[in-house]
Amino acid sequence: MGPVTVISGGSRGLGLALVEALVARGDRVATFSRGVSAALDALVAARPEQLLAARVDAGDPAAVRGFVTAVVDRFGRIDHCVANAAVAHEGVLATTADADIEALVAVNLTGSIVLVRECVRQLLVQGSGGSVVLVSSVVAARGSPGLAVYAATKGGLEAFGRSLARELGPRGIRVNAVAPGFLETELSATLGEADRARIARRTASGRLGTPADVVGAVTFLTSPASAFITGQVLAVDGGA
Repeated sequence: MGPVTVISGGSRGLGLALVEALVARGDRVATFSRGVSAALDALVAARPEQLLAARVDAGDPAAVRGFVTAVVDRFGRIDHCVANAAVAHEGVLATTADADIEALVAVNLTGSIVLVRECVRQLLVQGSGGSVVLVSSVVAARGSPGLAVYAATKGGLEAFGRSLARELGPRGIRVNAVAPGFLETELSATLGEADRARIARRTASGRLGTPADVVGAVTFLTSPASAFITGQVLAVDGGA
């Protein structure tokens, strides 16, 4: 049987692309999201023995803990954790409501940290190593008008990953991040057409990315081929 990989936010966009790729690789995959999608439902129906999917709010720590417990009950172990779930809010900081700030931090940062903590606890009990991949964003390093709070949550996630890599390295657990550029997903759909065109123009590849462009980086970082890579942030941004 293949390794067990936990992926948050797997119902659509990049998360769904990751679920599809890792199931195809032979992993047993457990994913959760706040909503459902026909594509994920169809995949679960086709691979019921290989895929576990649940409706869980990434911003609810108790629900995340319960999900990880359910994964271990179902598959017996965890080998990889991909913290992908995120929400975005576009708007200048001066007009950003408290509730929007709290939601971004709760899902993008706190929710990811809680998920990783719960998975790491299981990895430590198993004592057989493993890997964590954090899905950040190019805006964490480069910034973008109207995305200051979102960038702060992703920057915090990268800092978290660098420190955790040092903490867990002696136990054989690797921690890395991928930082996609702007992708053709529901998150980027919040941007206006002028902003999307501007981003494409300043990118060496001349376009926004797609979820498929990022999948290879995550599959690499959750494979033996990356056994000596930890504490890194891999930009997948088309030369932005």
